[in-house]
Amino acid sequence: MNSTSSLDLLVLHGVRLRGFAGTRGIADRFGLDPLVTAEVLHDYEKQGAVAFASFADLGGWSLTTTGRVHNERMLAGELDAVGGTRELHEVHREFLPWNARLVQACTDWQLRPVDGDPLAVNDHSEPARDARILEELTRVGNALAPITDRLTAVLERFDGYDSRYAVALERAHAGQTAWVDRSDVDSCHRVWFELHEDLVATLGIDRSTA
Repeated sequence: MNSTSSLDLLVLHGVRLRGFAGTRGIADRFGLDPLVTAEVLHDYEKQGAVAFASFADLGGWSLTTTGRVHNERMLAGELDAVGGTRELHEVHREFLPWNARLVQACTDWQLRPVDGDPLAVNDHSEPARDARILEELTRVGNALAPITDRLTAVLERFDGYDSRYAVALERAHAGQTAWVDRSDVDSCHRVWFELHEDLVATLGIDRSTA
């Protein structure tokens, strides 16, 4: 059974997935109306579930402890209602080996160990090495499509992870290196990280163990 999530859940979960983002960024995560999203966020702010903070010229929303607990309760209730717990646990188990490969590929993209410095930053001066890493990221991306399909068959809000990853990977192949691992664009790593957070949050799993 496929379920379309409620507006309240999508807004609060959007805050969790984005980590720290403005109203527009949260609305865009699930294609919501920004004005409606703002209203829901301010309601959650009154309840102590979210907080707005500003740093210089940057402002954004984040979850409070109360909001995190409420979000997890909503996610658990939604998953139980559609009877998708077993399926998502199976998908999560299949996801983990690919997660390890994604993490390793991104580490290899960031670092290029040399004699005397195992943590030397990759200056991308070896095109063949970078090409091998992009090939690995492509293999990971190929595995993401069926994973996303299975998740979306249970909960509609999982839709789009594979297409977002594919866009980032295409840009990385075109030489835009930021689209591999930067956190300020919808990079391969950011999309994958968000999917991991989405999965563990939905299943109520401690991310440090998964």
